[in-house]
Amino acid sequence: MSHPVELRGVSTRFGHTWVHRRIDLAVPSGEVVALVGGSGTGKTTLLRQMVGLLQPAEGEVRLFGEPLFGGSRADQLARRRRFGMLFQQGALFSALNVFANVAFPLREFGIRDEGMLRDLVLLKLAMVELGPDVALRMPAELSGGMVKRVALARALALEPELLLLDEPTAGLDPDSSDAFVTLLRALHQELGLTVVMVTHDLDTLFELSTRVAVLAEQRVIIAAPVPEVLAFDHPFIHHFFLGERGQRAMELLRDRRTAATPQGH
Repeated sequence: MSHPVELRGVSTRFGHTWVHRRIDLAVPSGEVVALVGGSGTGKTTLLRQMVGLLQPAEGEVRLFGEPLFGGSRADQLARRRRFGMLFQQGALFSALNVFANVAFPLREFGIRDEGMLRDLVLLKLAMVELGPDVALRMPAELSGGMVKRVALARALALEPELLLLDEPTAGLDPDSSDAFVTLLRALHQELGLTVVMVTHDLDTLFELSTRVAVLAEQRVIIAAPVPEVLAFDHPFIHHFFLGERGQRAMELLRDRRTAATPQGH
């Protein structure tokens, strides 16, 4: 069975510096896989390679069982329709209003009917819990949380099967971060998405992830469900997950799940 994302022997070099060496990683369908690692381990680089924004020095990226750059131009365009990406700062076009930002990928892939465009854009905004009144605002008029939601609406515009998230809660206050994580979890379940995300935020990781891939020593040292990763003996894992910050995030998650469990169960 093919995986939505598969890296085979991927190596990355910037100048004379190797960032990754022969990385193998398969992302199972329907899961939320978090990429974590220390500064300089190339987490976002790997995410960008998965969608063809960067090319590895060696190895192969496969999407949905096919080489990322394989086949004709039409084949590659069809493959690109199947994923969406949320960039860290949203990456909205500052000169376009919200409507035009969300409509952009729809227009790029050939939808010209203005009535259909309007319906689709408003539907995508509703999916991220934004009303039609937001459509005519400019990005500069939006809060940080709204920027993330508009960028997510744009990433979902073409109804992708695969969603890539680069630091989805970076820059958000705690309440906005919690609300965005709740939205992401609901969309993952409702749409049956496969999700790959880069995050350093442990609350986000514990709330969303079904699997964690840990980058260290220029490779993926483990890719497994959270309990297996926590049990893996490596200095980075001890520091990142089992330090004071990690313990606090796990306690908070346990408290939330206990509070959400109906009495008597």
